Amino acid sequence: MKSLHKILAISVLATAAGSAMAADQTVVTDEGVSTFSFFKPAAVRAEVGTTGYGGAISWSANPYVGVTLGYNGGDISWSDDISINGSDYDLDMDNNNVYLNAEIRPWANWFYMAAGVAYLDNDYELDRRVRPNEGFSVNGTDFVAGANGVHINGQMSYKNDIAPYVGIGFSPSITDRWGVFGELGAYYTGNPTVQLTATGTTANNNADLQNQVDQEANDIRNDNEYEWLPVAKLGVSFRF
Repeated sequence: MKSLHKILAISVLATAAGSAMAADQTVVTDEGVSTFSFFKPAAVRAEVGTTGYGGAISWSANPYVGVTLGYNGGDISWSDDISINGSDYDLDMDNNNVYLNAEIRPWANWFYMAAGVAYLDNDYELDRRVRPNEGFSVNGTDFVAGANGVHINGQMSYKNDIAPYVGIGFSPSITDRWGVFGELGAYYTGNPTVQLTATGTTANNNADLQNQVDQEANDIRNDNEYEWLPVAKLGVSFRF
């Protein structure tokens, strides 16, 4: 069923993109009647946000409909950590996303709504360090770190997945060519894969530490919060 939803999402977006890339049309300008091509207006933009940094190219068929193809990547964090069962893990993100959005401007102004799909290939490193002889808990179970401390680390990944997207944005112009934009939205990713490993010794229940770490990884994997990948981005655009 999930695969069917992805196929339908791609089909709808492709139809919207096809409509946007329609043939040239005649429009009335201040100078009179002229021909409008889907290649004009076109824009390029640079952007940075929760899914990394990168850029995009856009084509507008008319003041109401456009399509944007872009890439976001790199090592950037939208949160300092994630918390589960009272445990805090430092989060280090490595993004690799290609997206295609249809953008609808219902009032033909700076406000738009976006819907599309992206290919996600993201790795998030999780890391937690406990100092020697320090008390800590994993999955609600209390431990005391040994003389060398305890290190828990691993990965949370969204790999090789097509994810549908919805969002809203604004893109006011500064001059006739330059503008700024901002966008908020979310990808539906489904649950990520998560793996955590504990190294080091504890003063009590050492044999149970990895079992509790495994359970905590499973709780992250099945937490509904991580079925959605939030998107917030800002940037500048140049239209030609």
